Amino acid sequence: MTNAYQQAYERSLTDPEGFWAEAAKDIHWYKTWDKVLDDSRKPFYRWFTGGEVNTCYNAIDRHVKAGRGAQAAIIYDSPVTDTVKTITYDELKDQVSRFAGLLRGLGVDKGDRVLLYMPMVAEAVVAMLACARLGAVHSVVFGGFASNELATRINDAQPKVIVSASCGIETARVIPYKPLLDHAIELADHKPAHTVILQRPQVAAAMTAPRDVDWAEAAKADPADCVPVAATDPLYILYTSGTTGQPKGVVRDNGGHMVALKWTMKNVYNIEPGQVFWAASDVGWVVGHSYICYAPLLHGATTVVYEGKPVGTPDAGAFWRMISQHKITALFTAPTAFRAIKREDPNAELLGKYDMSCLKALFLAGERSDPDTIKWAQTNLKVPVVDHWWQTETGWAIAANCLGLHEFPVKPGSPTKAAPGWDLQVLDEGHHSCKPGQTGSLVVKLPLPPGTFYTLWNAEDRFFESYMAEYPGFYKTADAGMIDEDGYVYVMSRTDDIINVAGHRLSTGQMEEVLASHPDVAECAVIGVADQLKGQLPLGFICLKAGVTKSDEQVVKEAVKLVRETIGPVAAFKSCTVVKRLPKTRSGKILRGTMQKIADNQDYKMPATIDDPAILEEIDESLQSIGYSKARGEAVE
Repeated sequence: MTNAYQQAYERSLTDPEGFWAEAAKDIHWYKTWDKVLDDSRKPFYRWFTGGEVNTCYNAIDRHVKAGRGAQAAIIYDSPVTDTVKTITYDELKDQVSRFAGLLRGLGVDKGDRVLLYMPMVAEAVVAMLACARLGAVHSVVFGGFASNELATRINDAQPKVIVSASCGIETARVIPYKPLLDHAIELADHKPAHTVILQRPQVAAAMTAPRDVDWAEAAKADPADCVPVAATDPLYILYTSGTTGQPKGVVRDNGGHMVALKWTMKNVYNIEPGQVFWAASDVGWVVGHSYICYAPLLHGATTVVYEGKPVGTPDAGAFWRMISQHKITALFTAPTAFRAIKREDPNAELLGKYDMSCLKALFLAGERSDPDTIKWAQTNLKVPVVDHWWQTETGWAIAANCLGLHEFPVKPGSPTKAAPGWDLQVLDEGHHSCKPGQTGSLVVKLPLPPGTFYTLWNAEDRFFESYMAEYPGFYKTADAGMIDEDGYVYVMSRTDDIINVAGHRLSTGQMEEVLASHPDVAECAVIGVADQLKGQLPLGFICLKAGVTKSDEQVVKEAVKLVRETIGPVAAFKSCTVVKRLPKTRSGKILRGTMQKIADNQDYKMPATIDDPAILEEIDESLQSIGYSKARGEAVE
């Protein structure tokens, strides 16, 4: 007898148009689509062509009109400022429509770009929704990025307006944003017409008229109505790390995005309208876009905006306090967070202080979840612990234990099964299907389901070359893995140079470019090494130019500082060591894979392609010299 998951999965592959047309009935359309799936320009598939919608209307106005305006839409909880605030759907509509009115007064119209560089405050969600209300395209840049990284995104998106705040707060540290923003605009070739700055009490930003506008002016603005846009029009651009150092602007549409995300709230996360859903992430990342801002509100649930780090100093019980206080039904976070909790409170003693009966499930994503952490969470929380796998490009889960359809037994190390809509396959180097249990490249047969990206901003050729060219007819996830005889998916490793630091995808190639720019560095390599807390940490190796008189320690210090200043603290680049040589092939290619394996596996045997065994010993000694223990498999800060 088939279960609801199997029925949904099979129909989503055999009749994708019928499956997603039915899901689309849960969305308000100004004009229904002419075609559910437009495949006239493969592999550039489009969903719901001819349809007209507005994402903000579906996320706010629709619920207000249904008589649910008094329900909480956003719970803002900021332990770093000792603030807890609830915003109802009625209040959210007023704030969003007025801020949209302010943006319109600054010349923002349908199709214009607005860049957001915000801390984790409710206003960040308000600004995103205000852009959607006008049909403008928002691009949120994580507040941890440095001016140089911000400038590259300004140049690519060419925003008419940039929305920011006077500061962000990380634990006890206040970070002024305005100087970083001003420097980024100075570096950028494109100059925005205006910035809108949220003045926070911790820091007052210096304002320059007429370019800089105070967020408070929104209160005086005329509310703006929702603007109908084509279902295929872009909703947002979200930049993800690129292997060339040039960020890739993932583009999400309006119609398919709403249909898919609304569908996932019940079918993947088993959330009902009115329940409280907390994605403990940041709006600067894809999880924040999909599951802090859009999906919960499209579903009529209550979303949580949390400012601060839920684990670490001073309270490992912050998660439990949040869940108990706000009656949270499901929590979505990175395994890093639970590894930290387990390290600080191994016996879960703090858990006993809180009423956790409201919590029905824990979802983990952003990096591989180790079996020990999953078992610890299952044992102590006594709820389903769901590891699920997805990417910035996909926007929602490729593989998951879809609790709203059918709860499968958990297999440690697996995000369970491919979600409906995802024809996930494993191919070998010859592009042949792998047998169950055989490792290969994880790919998705096209078309991708709604809600995924359909191109890269101003880079259609790069979209094709990066994702579609290597396996014709398939989307390349750039992850290696296998599917077992029961259909369970296992994601093993990245097949490119992207590493995953606490759920943040970062390019080692980009870090290498920065290291190579140091005047004393002849050549370099960066790999990701396993870390019990953050999943991976970047580890740099540099060879110095002849004649350098500085000490190794001085050059390393300068190199680490250079990476952190250029890419930002988010890179978590703290470990670097000087070596005499790097292992290379006969043709001169640096054997990064070999270095990675030495770091990951103490029993790794030297390959025949390396001429000098001493080179491998040198790399090994370098790893040891900075506190990396192969036996423990972790990097020590």
